[in-house]
Amino acid sequence: MTAEGFLEGRRLQMARGVLLQCIMGGYPPARFYGSDDGDLALVPDAAHIHRLPWSSQPRAFAICDADELTGESSRLSTRGQLKAVIARYAALGLAPVVATELEFFVFAPNTDPTQPFQPPMGLDGRREDGHSAFSVSSNNGLRPFFSEVYECMAALGLPRDTFMHEMGVSQFEINLLHGDPLLLADQTFLFKHLLKEVALKHGLTVVCMAKPLAHTPGSSMHIHQSIVEIGTGRNVFSDKAGEPTATFRHFIGGQQAGMADFTALFAPNVNSYQRLCHPFASPNNACWSHDNRAAGLRIPASSAAARRVENRLPGADANPYLAIAASLGAGLYGIEHKLEPSEPIQGEFEVPDNLSLPCTLHAAIERLKRSQLAKELFGKEFIEGYIASKTMELTSFFDEITPWERRVLAAQA
Repeated sequence: MTAEGFLEGRRLQMARGVLLQCIMGGYPPARFYGSDDGDLALVPDAAHIHRLPWSSQPRAFAICDADELTGESSRLSTRGQLKAVIARYAALGLAPVVATELEFFVFAPNTDPTQPFQPPMGLDGRREDGHSAFSVSSNNGLRPFFSEVYECMAALGLPRDTFMHEMGVSQFEINLLHGDPLLLADQTFLFKHLLKEVALKHGLTVVCMAKPLAHTPGSSMHIHQSIVEIGTGRNVFSDKAGEPTATFRHFIGGQQAGMADFTALFAPNVNSYQRLCHPFASPNNACWSHDNRAAGLRIPASSAAARRVENRLPGADANPYLAIAASLGAGLYGIEHKLEPSEPIQGEFEVPDNLSLPCTLHAAIERLKRSQLAKELFGKEFIEGYIASKTMELTSFFDEITPWERRVLAAQA
C-alpha cells in the first residue's frame, strides 16, 4: 500500500481464504472459509508500524489484525486466537507472561534443494565444522551479518536478552525478553522476518526449519510461561512462602492434557517430526520435570518470583501466535478444571503411554481431528480449516519420492 493511502486510513481488504493458504500456495475447498470467499479487513496495530531499517528505499511494515467486515476478529486469524486466549485470562483477573527462545541456522545460498545445506564461508575463508557450540568467538566469520541484525533489532525496538551459538553447525539462538504474550508473538514474527531479509543482503540464507541438517540437533521455539495477578503483578505460581501453588499444578495439568491434541499446532510440518524423532533436547512427550531437558515440560531453576513452565515441544517452524495460544490455552483449561499433573520425572525415564505424543504429521492431524478441547478453544471453523490445509501439505509431500527411497529401496527384490 502507498504511504499516502495508509495515512489516509484507506482500508485494505483480503480474501478470507488467504488465512488458510497452504505452504505450497494452494487452498483447501472454499467450504472451509466460506463458500463466497468474502473479504476480511486488515486493521493495522498502531503499536507495530515499523520503518524497515534494512530497506534501501523508505518502506514500512505494519502488523495487522484480520477482522471480519462486521468488526469482530476473524476466527481464522491466529493473532486473533491469541488475543482471545489472553482475554479469557483477563476475565479471571490474570495475565500470562511469556518469553520465546528461537533457534535458527545461517547457511550459504542453497540453489539446488536436492543438495544439503552448507555453512557459509567465514571471513577466515573456512566453513564452520561444528566445533563452535556456545563459543564466544564462534560467529566471528558472520560478524557483519550479526552486527546488522543487532542494529536492525534496535531500530525496530526488539529487545534481546541473550544471543548464542547453539549445538548445530552454524546454528544460533536468541532469547527474547519476557512480557505480554501478544507482544512476544509479534516480536518473534518480526524477528524471523528481519533475519531472512538481512541475510539476503549479506548473501546468506537463514533457515527456520525444525530439522534442516541430518545428524544435527534441530531448531526449537521453546515457550516460557508464567501467570501474574492483574494489578499486583504477583506470580500466581508461587505462594507467599515461595512454594508452588495449586494454580501452578493445575497449569501443568492442563499443559499435559492438551499437548497430544495440540501437537499439530506446535509441530506443523512434515519436517517438524524429524526434529522430534531424535529426542535429545527435543522431547516428544508430555512429562514434566524440574530442570530436566528430556521432559516436554521443564520447570527451569529459578527464584519463586520467576517460577515458570517451559514448553519445549514447539519448533522454530511453528506459528508463534498459534503455538503460544495453544500452550496458554491448555494451561488455562487446567486452571479452570483444576487438573492435577502426573508425578514429576527426574533422571533417565521411560515415557508412559498416556504421556507420549504423535510422532508424525499424519498422526498429529488425526489426533487433532478427534480433539474436543481444540474445537472448544479455537472453534470448529479454525480447526477444520487448519486440518484441511495441513492435509493438503501432507498429500503434497507424499506425492514426491525422496532420495532415501531411491537410494535404499530401489535395489530391493
